[in-house]
Amino acid sequence: MKVAALYDVHGNVRALDAVLAELEGEEVDAIVLGGDVVGGPWPAETLARLRSLAGDVRWLRGNGERELLGTGGLAPAETTEFVRGGLTGADAEELAGLPLSLSLEVDGLGPVLFCHATPRDDAEIRTALSSDERWLEVLDGVAEPVVVCGHTHVQFDRAVGAKRIVNAGSVGMPYEDEPGAYWALLGLDVQLRRTPYDVEATLCEIAGSGFPGEWPQASRDEATTYFESLVGG
Repeated sequence: MKVAALYDVHGNVRALDAVLAELEGEEVDAIVLGGDVVGGPWPAETLARLRSLAGDVRWLRGNGERELLGTGGLAPAETTEFVRGGLTGADAEELAGLPLSLSLEVDGLGPVLFCHATPRDDAEIRTALSSDERWLEVLDGVAEPVVVCGHTHVQFDRAVGAKRIVNAGSVGMPYEDEPGAYWALLGLDVQLRRTPYDVEATLCEIAGSGFPGEWPQASRDEATTYFESLVGG
């Protein structure tokens, strides 16, 4: 099985369309949507685009999906209200009810566990700089040798003991040093991918979309250092 891992689209349908266009030439067997799909400027359009996909599409819950029902919140309240306003109540219920994780057998890699943040929590923070001890804590009981996550919007691929941890990055709101949409392709090995698209034009569209606040942007180092500071790293 060859799998595309698309995480943290954040309602950026322009970035999503660029990745989906690139995927047309990859002949993937499945797409895993790793959570935080709609939390951005075009929630309804993004959801419709993903629902229209043919083939094997697996959906996971991120903290953004859970927050649609008001159960805790990392996103500002005005952002969550904006996203809710673009969806139906049934949409919110469906997204909030998605599974926390799933396991797939991937060619060349064996069993792979996909989750949004960590296998036990949709909002827990671990980064490329987190110690092996802190990673092993959240991987306790995980049988799969490879774990694919997202949440922090920074791609990485590292070993922690006998485990391989892959952060697929963010399609719609990456914290990276080059513009584009970030995702991962798994099959025989892991490819961390970046798809170029017109980011500047999209930022102008976002500014006129009614989305509240500024669209977050940061470099890899800035974002990683910030996230580590939140958990005392």
